Amino acid sequence: MASTQEIRARVRGRVWQAFAQAGVSAAPLSAERLEALVDEITDGVLLEVDDALEPPAPADQPAANAAPAAEGAIGDEEVLWEGRPFLSLTERYTVTTERLRVERGLLGRDREDLELVRIQDIDHTQTLGERMVRLGDVHVRGHDASHPEITLRNVKDPEGVHELIRRAVLDARKRSNFAFREEM
Repeated sequence: MASTQEIRARVRGRVWQAFAQAGVSAAPLSAERLEALVDEITDGVLLEVDDALEPPAPADQPAANAAPAAEGAIGDEEVLWEGRPFLSLTERYTVTTERLRVERGLLGRDREDLELVRIQDIDHTQTLGERMVRLGDVHVRGHDASHPEITLRNVKDPEGVHELIRRAVLDARKRSNFAFREEM
């Protein structure tokens, strides 16, 4: 699968191609302003395509980012956040009051869960291009032999997701009377 930067570069090339084929005169614009215009058009198109890929929320639920319950919720678990990578149909992320879940696959499904009390560290990264469209990666490291690190790729508002997971981990530890001690 192509990276977000590769997809953006291809769409940007198509925008330039559309300008050339349309015969639009860009003479009144400086090269710098024309570059900025093409970048804005590219980002707008990508955001619209990404929004179109989002499945509609059921009528009894608000947005997907704040759904109070989800399919697969267990017991009194509450869904705190749901998301997916930018422009992806095959991957979905869910944070509940008990676990972080990553589901992959279009026809078949692969699911991995990481209990929040087992999470040791959370970081997020953004490139300059990702900052422009408010995307980024959230890296979660935990004490799990099969999946010691999970990366939530190209999520919207990575700072907000990072903070949400951090607070959920602290709340889960408090509910479980779990204290984390570092060795020195």
